[in-house]
Amino acid sequence: MSITPAEVADKAPGLTIDGEVVTTSTVNSVINPATGEVFISVPDAGVEHLETAVAAARRAAPSWRELGIAARQEIVLRVVEVIRANIDELAMLVTLEQGKPLAKAAGEIDSGLRGLTRYASTDIPVEIYRDNNDEFIEIRREPVGVVGAITAWNYPLLLALWKIGPALVTGNTIILKPSPLTPVATLRLGELLQQVLPAGVLQVLSGGDDLGRAMTAHPGINKITFTGSERAGKSIMSGAGPTLKRLTLELGGNDAGIVLDDVDVAAMANDLYWAALSNCGAVCAGLKRLYVPAHLASEIEEALAEVAKTVKVGNGLDEGVDMGPIQNLAQLQKVRGYVDDAAACGADVYFRGEIPDGPGYFHPVTLVRGVDDTVPLVKEEQFGPVLPILTYTDIDDVVARANDSDLGLGSSVWSTDEGRAVGVANRLESGTTWVNQHPVLTSDVPFGGIKQSGLGVEQSIHGILEYTNFRVLRVKR
Repeated sequence: MSITPAEVADKAPGLTIDGEVVTTSTVNSVINPATGEVFISVPDAGVEHLETAVAAARRAAPSWRELGIAARQEIVLRVVEVIRANIDELAMLVTLEQGKPLAKAAGEIDSGLRGLTRYASTDIPVEIYRDNNDEFIEIRREPVGVVGAITAWNYPLLLALWKIGPALVTGNTIILKPSPLTPVATLRLGELLQQVLPAGVLQVLSGGDDLGRAMTAHPGINKITFTGSERAGKSIMSGAGPTLKRLTLELGGNDAGIVLDDVDVAAMANDLYWAALSNCGAVCAGLKRLYVPAHLASEIEEALAEVAKTVKVGNGLDEGVDMGPIQNLAQLQKVRGYVDDAAACGADVYFRGEIPDGPGYFHPVTLVRGVDDTVPLVKEEQFGPVLPILTYTDIDDVVARANDSDLGLGSSVWSTDEGRAVGVANRLESGTTWVNQHPVLTSDVPFGGIKQSGLGVEQSIHGILEYTNFRVLRVKR
């Protein structure tokens, strides 16, 4: 890596409004979770900054739309080039503010770039619905206008790129608000992309919940796309009601994984482990509760512990680190509370990994068995490096237990018999069910939740079309 932490933290990025970098009189201090200390301060946008950004976005919208999709896609490919040229700096910022290992921060950005490249080659279909002697009917997709995008702290740049790409390709302008816990890399992204985007097409504002509520209610914003908790999603849905905004909400998950009794434990242990505990467990569609056959429980539990022993936890800037800290203190305390509560209820916390001495929001990799379905560790989304392992003896019973949740983002079934696994998978209530993997997300496949895990989808042509309005042209002949 040719860039150092001191170099990227030396100058705080600003807001991007109407093609200009803007500072503010108030600032937000951003903490490095590996040290627990402030490493940079960034502007804190107010309602007045939002008003200026909305006005600029609305001015830019007609000319951006009129460019046509081919020209917009060409510009999106130039966006990819700019990000690729600055990936070292952006990855460093992600690690400093989010905590994940540097290589995984670069991987997050690379995944987003693959999505942008795909969006830049995806055509928006025009459907000739009827064409006869009596009538011609054509169905087109048109941009919604101004998009307000709000992202979460677990994948700051990946989530931003998931929203930027479809919005731009379909002819919308976009105002992006990152999590106040991880605003730095996204602000820098906004600065960099002004090299290739017209003023007002992409603007980035950092701020807290008040700014998010103002975006949700603003009559000049036509759509909100949000990734975060179901609690925040419900608030956004309520706030967007008076203006009937279009919504895409990718919310929380409490994904169940079911291991069938024919599984090859040794072959699948590593995949099972990382399905649950990648990104320090902070994956919305990660495996959150694992159901295993009672007679295989000991074998599976020990196999997972053997994988866990190999995982090095530490500062994401250090060589050889597999997992960083939990991103913020509040989430660390929440995860600790889940584990303590489960233990108090009789669960066996049978594996705790090692964590570095000293400061930082580190939590050991933790495996828990002998746990009941009703404890919060199982019933709620823990979003940390903890996996509860539960047993079953009857397949109908375990399917019912897996489905007993208000959330329905993802799920998985693990087996050496594909047909049998698919049969169980088709009974699970979730937006995506994986077989022998979890979670795998690619930009060519739609991703979204059911129940209280969200509205709409992201990724693929289906996700792209979420950024459009349906328009029918009907001609009498």
